[in-house]
Order: sequence, then C-alpha cells, then structure tokens
Amino acid sequence: MSALPTGPRAPELSKTPADATPSRSAGPRRRRTGRTRRVRPAVLAAQLGLAVLLVAGWEAGSRTGVVDPFFFSSPAAVADRIGAWLGSGEIAGHLLTTLLEAALALVIGGVLGLGIGFLLARARTLAAVLDPYIKVLNALPRVVLAPIFLLWFGLGIWSKVAFGVTLVFFIVFFNTYQGVREVDRVLVDNARMLGAKESQLIRHVLLPSAMSWIFSSLHTSVGFAIVGAVVGEYLGASEGMGYLIAQAEGTFDTTGVFAGMVVLSVVVVAIDLFVNRVERRLLRWQPARERTHA
Repeated sequence: MSALPTGPRAPELSKTPADATPSRSAGPRRRRTGRTRRVRPAVLAAQLGLAVLLVAGWEAGSRTGVVDPFFFSSPAAVADRIGAWLGSGEIAGHLLTTLLEAALALVIGGVLGLGIGFLLARARTLAAVLDPYIKVLNALPRVVLAPIFLLWFGLGIWSKVAFGVTLVFFIVFFNTYQGVREVDRVLVDNARMLGAKESQLIRHVLLPSAMSWIFSSLHTSVGFAIVGAVVGEYLGASEGMGYLIAQAEGTFDTTGVFAGMVVLSVVVVAIDLFVNRVERRLLRWQPARERTHA
C-alpha cells in the first residue's frame, strides 16, 4: 500500500493518572488555544471580505465592459436567475435528485471504504495480495467509467451513484487503512493483554484512534460525491443539477451555468459545516488543541 502522510497521533490512553496531571506547559498550551479561538472572527471577516471584494470586482468588470458578460455573466444576473429558479420551484427537483445521488454515493462508498480499509489494515497478507489490484483500480480515470455505468444502469440515478462511489471509495479507503495502521501498537498490545476481543479492539481502540483520519476523508468525499453526481448527470440524465447546467451550456447561457455552480457551492459549504459539527461532537475526547488543528 502506498504510504500517506502521517496523521494525528492516537491519544495516549496508557498514561497513568499521575501523567494526566497538568504540567507547567499546560498553561501556555491553553493560552495558544485561546488565541486560536479569538482569531476566528477575524478570519471569518477576512473570508467574507474577500468574497465581497471578488463579487464586487466581477460586477464592476461586467458593468464597465472589462469582463464580457456574454462569457462570464455578472453576479446580479446570476442572483436574478437563482431567484427565478427558487420562485418557480424549478430548481427544487433538480437539486433533490443531485443530493439523493450524492448521499447514496457517499454512504455506499464510505461504508465500503471504511469496511475494506479496516479489513486490509488488520489482514496484512491479504493487503499485500490485493495491493497491485487496488493501485490499478485507483489509477483508472474515473470519467471513462461514466459511459460504462450509463450502459449498465441506464439514465436513472444508479449510474450516477455508481460513478460517485468510485470517487468516494478510494478516498475513505486509503485514509481508513492508513489511520488504522498508524494506531500505536502499545495501545493495541495493552488492550489484547486485558482480554479485548477483535470487535472490542475495533470499537474501543482502533475506530476512535482512526477517527481523525476518517473525518478528514469525509470532508473531501462530500465534494467528490456531488462531483460524481453532477458529472454523471452532465453526461446523460433527464434531471439533476448537472442536467440543468448542461442544458444551459447547450444554449450558451453562461448565467445558467454560473447559477448552477453557485447553488452547488452553497450546498457543499453547508454540508461541510454540518460534517464539522458532527466531527467536533464525536471527537470531544481529544484535547482542545488537537481539535482546533484537526
């Protein structure tokens, strides 16, 4: 298996209560964490300011003729188009179809990647046997698979789901595999000496220790699941955001193309914020400084 960059270390669960007593270095650590939290409003303000600057520059360029509205449209026209879509309800069915396809791809690809990643991380011999095949499958250009899935599954949602699964699976698989391999062997050996079964080892040691790797893959997988759904719809579908964008592109409607891209961007950001909240809730056992930098 190809090695990934070293991720967050597993927590030192084997420390004694005496080791857990706050030391003199704990004070500066808390102060650093506090500073990190205090700069968050400033970072958010900088992000919003940059967005406003880009949109204002785009709009000004469109109005003054520096940017050709035929090729790049304008923020005002894009906002009007999105408002018209929302007012007529036209976008609701397309968006729900894309989100359903992306959700199914994320769940199926995530479960397969998580399960197979755990299996191969614990079965070294099987991992060595399957290593070249996994590398070959991962190296295949995903776009060439989309027409094949259209032939196999038709123009319905399952061809898009299958395409999205091929994108999500390898991201979750490699992160899970490496995360389990990175678990401290001392923790595993101690758990075994205490009589932990394999299921207990996975639940109480391996899964919590690899959780940071898994959530890191989910942040990326959300975007790729939507990409898979949209690309599949773009190549062949009767509904969905990819279909809507393809229709606009076919009539040289750049406003419709940019409006579809903006809607998808907003959806991805909203989902990523939700994943962040779930991650913080599930990783509450980690030190505050590690959660801040996770």
